[in-house]
Amino acid sequence: MATAKTRINISVSKRMREDLRALAKRDQKPLASKVVDLVGQALELEEDFYLSKIAEERLKNHKGRWIPFEEAWRTIEKKAAKRRTR
Repeated sequence: MATAKTRINISVSKRMREDLRALAKRDQKPLASKVVDLVGQALELEEDFYLSKIAEERLKNHKGRWIPFEEAWRTIEKKAAKRRTR
């Protein structure tokens, strides 16, 4: 029977295996499921780090006018109200 998931084999230290087992036991999950959760969290952190670097670069090179949040939100609300009345 085919599966949508891909199997990945990894080697971990004895200490890491013990830590992973303890976390899985704490969360009452199978070891593999806990590892998948942790890898997903790690990927999210990597993405956040990468996107924050892009944002920092944009802020550093910004030469335009800044729009206060309140002004931007008012503009968005006005445009939404116009669309609702059409």
